[in-house]
Amino acid sequence: MSGRQILVTGVTGQVAESVAVSLAADASTEVTGLARFSDSAARDRLEAAGVRCATVDLSTGEGFDELPVGVDALLNFAVGKSGRWELDLRVNAEGIGLLMAAVRPERMLHCSSTGVYSPAGSTVLDESAPLGDNHRAIMPTYSIAKIAAEEVVRTMCRHLDVPTTIARLNVPYGVGPDGTARGWPAFHLAMLRAGMPIPVHSDRPNLFDPIDLDDIAGTVPALLDAASVPSTLVNWAGPEQVSLEQWCTLLGEVCGLDVALEETDDTIGGVTVDTTKLREIVGPDRWAGMVGWREGMTRLARAGGQ
Repeated sequence: MSGRQILVTGVTGQVAESVAVSLAADASTEVTGLARFSDSAARDRLEAAGVRCATVDLSTGEGFDELPVGVDALLNFAVGKSGRWELDLRVNAEGIGLLMAAVRPERMLHCSSTGVYSPAGSTVLDESAPLGDNHRAIMPTYSIAKIAAEEVVRTMCRHLDVPTTIARLNVPYGVGPDGTARGWPAFHLAMLRAGMPIPVHSDRPNLFDPIDLDDIAGTVPALLDAASVPSTLVNWAGPEQVSLEQWCTLLGEVCGLDVALEETDDTIGGVTVDTTKLREIVGPDRWAGMVGWREGMTRLARAGGQ
């Protein structure tokens, strides 16, 4: 991917920042991060890592006309989850479609979510599994807005003839470029440190396939290489199935914290996915080098315990 111009949306987010910083480590690759940049510290951190920053608002289109056209790749990690339907549909779906039309990328990687699948407990879901309102219990607009975004991206892929990969991300976690613990497990760690019980869905165990931030960044080139018209659809997840209950227990052990679990139906249930297609895309060597959940969660625990 050297010598290319790459745009990364949502670059102040926990996943996109790691991806952008990783790509910018190649001095011959020009990475431009797009966000509203309400957090000046995040902008300073990105620029220090070699990421150019451009202020863009997907809800209004502000800043689109200042972006380069015909970039080598557009990576979309932006997500709106305000809980307001009109705004979240505009940010997640309309906004990315209009941005694709504005910059006309040579290739596209759209980060979706395994939260688009219909709740299925411990059933392992491949890319053809039924869609549904998986995250409604805690984020009422999230799953539907993500499904809408996929369809807009799928349509623009064909309309603009832009090879595209739509990757449905499972639980992202890890240590960010600034050394902080990130992701849903980091939130659980913060709850444990505060002496709070962790909500777990009553349909136990709550199985997931968490993927470390290093592996997210490391698999981006292969996912871009797999882009096609019509779009390629793939589950983007880690190499091991693990329950929320297991990773919370490990976090507690590493940090010397008591772990209390509280069963409820008012939380996200497990979403575990088939990674056969992802393994084929990234290849056996890259797959064999993926971070195991125990190693990754231990690193997260130590970062979060500082």
